[in-house]
Amino acid sequence: MNKLTVDFQQAFDGDGVPDESSFQTWAELAWQGEDLSEVTIRIVNTEESRALNHQYRGKDNPTNVLSFPFEAPAGITMPLAGDLVICAPVVEQEAREQHKALTAHWAHMVVHGMLHLQGYDHIEDNDAEVMEGLEIRLLAQLGYINPYEAEETEQDS
Repeated sequence: MNKLTVDFQQAFDGDGVPDESSFQTWAELAWQGEDLSEVTIRIVNTEESRALNHQYRGKDNPTNVLSFPFEAPAGITMPLAGDLVICAPVVEQEAREQHKALTAHWAHMVVHGMLHLQGYDHIEDNDAEVMEGLEIRLLAQLGYINPYEAEETEQDS
């Protein structure tokens, strides 16, 4: 039995988005919680990403991944981790610009977002070091290289 259920929503019409089972695998790996939980992963276009980034972060541009941790009202217990909103065109552009395999970059965005849902952040240097170290270890378990160091030159098959 999986500890984490992924509610997958594809609101983006383009190509290049991995299959739903990949998102399930990546999210489960990054889920550190012991309890059963659920996460929604929504794949969006640049317009939706920009609108959400503007509304919630005050930044008027699309971004790769937004994390919205679920905060239950006092006295209410619900097995929800929160939501991840991932912008497919931004992920694809970053992978090209950074010479990374597209699938590896998708995996990194899911792992990165899942860690944010669990309270990790990278605002302070010490926190960034902890979060990035965990990302590197988790991605290595999937067979991907350190996303913060080397640039990949191989192409996804």
